[in-house]
Amino acid sequence: MDWNFQSAEELAAVLRAGEVTSAELTDEAIARIERDDKEINAICVPDFDRARAAARGADQARARGEDRPLLGIPVTVKESYNIAGLPTTWGMPQHRDYMPAEDAVQVSRLKAAGAVVLGKTNVPLGLQDVQSFNEIYGTTRNPWDHGRTPGGSSGGSAAALASGFGALSIGSDIGGSLRTPAHFCGVYAHKPTLGLAAHRGMVPPPAPALPTDLDLAVVGPMARTARDLALLLDVMAGPDPLTLGVAHELTLPPARHERLGDFRVLVLDTHPLIPTGAAVRAGVNRVADALADGGARVERHSPLLPDLTEAAMVYTQLLISSSVARFPVETYEQLQTLAAGLSADDRSLDATRLRAMVFTHRDWIEANSRRELHRHGWRQFFAEFDAVVCPITPTPAFPHDHNPDLMNRRIDIDGVEYSYLDQLVWAGLPTMPGLPATAVPAGRSPEGLPVGVQLIGPMFEDRTPLRLAELLEQRIGGFQAPQ
Repeated sequence: MDWNFQSAEELAAVLRAGEVTSAELTDEAIARIERDDKEINAICVPDFDRARAAARGADQARARGEDRPLLGIPVTVKESYNIAGLPTTWGMPQHRDYMPAEDAVQVSRLKAAGAVVLGKTNVPLGLQDVQSFNEIYGTTRNPWDHGRTPGGSSGGSAAALASGFGALSIGSDIGGSLRTPAHFCGVYAHKPTLGLAAHRGMVPPPAPALPTDLDLAVVGPMARTARDLALLLDVMAGPDPLTLGVAHELTLPPARHERLGDFRVLVLDTHPLIPTGAAVRAGVNRVADALADGGARVERHSPLLPDLTEAAMVYTQLLISSSVARFPVETYEQLQTLAAGLSADDRSLDATRLRAMVFTHRDWIEANSRRELHRHGWRQFFAEFDAVVCPITPTPAFPHDHNPDLMNRRIDIDGVEYSYLDQLVWAGLPTMPGLPATAVPAGRSPEGLPVGVQLIGPMFEDRTPLRLAELLEQRIGGFQAPQ
């Protein structure tokens, strides 16, 4: 039997039943990677010898009567996580030989749960793209159409899952980096509530792996089923043992509802700053119809929804100001000159990005204050609703575009070109206030490409969008292997 596309939950069951060994699963996964990944290029740093040793150890542990959540299950890890003995480069050529001395906290949690790490998955340069290519490891291709991107920055992980290279993967997200690859490759991903999962050791080289909090950024699970997402989130969730973990234990509340008919959902398919392509809009409406058919209360408008335009502006300011904070002084001064030349009436996202590149601390404090107002607005919203369904990006996966200047790239939406980075507005909607968001498959485009949507839930109630994802999977189906 081909085990490579089975869920982690199914693999755990057959491992417990003795129908297969971890060594057999691992050998089968490695054989598939060696056969198919020459074309996909998802696994940029294989670790097959240690994976086989870990699989043998998992089988021995099971023979002793041990049983852990992921015992013996093959998984992959985004390249940006430190794994002792393997390079961590973030796709940056100057750090191609950087070798961390210890595992990231999430890699340690995977191993403690019994997972077998097959290797690391490809990323874009510095994790700063909606694609996954770099000078060290080359280009990762979408398993559905090799001429298109699998997304980024967790694109290697999404492509690996869609190709049957391991049952689970872990990634990270600040600009849709979990959700966009899931959407482009037809798999599942969950962006947890900000601060829910510790991210020490998911740090650019050669920076030390300190237990610091990063604004906007989270680490999270990727899988081929909604239930597997919840399984892996339980392994990942919890504070860093070096900081809050000294005093705190995490207990996530249960989902607000178990039945689809009890959910109250707001559905959005239009944004004031960028159109939604027909294929994505059809996916949103397919989910909306499934919700309504299942008895959920579905609304299309609410005065409680925070302003989408301002949300996109604040997100852009916070994202860009942190991304360029370490630019050289000469570059910063050049950007100041460019920003000073902008018309005061220019409120475009391009202008917002340029102004954010030269933010002062005072400017950042003002943006952060506006974020807190949005968070309060979301609290009021989620007193009346349980989730929001909306796009992740305006289009399915697009053709590879390696123009080194992201500001000059364009995204084609139903034949009309828009600024490449404007597609981040949907991903930023839950990211700016730190809300959880689950990416779920929602069908195919007319060209046969996967289309996904995101389910945004209340802060620190991550089980609510995860449960809704599971109920939707039962009604409209979920992952399908590329044809």
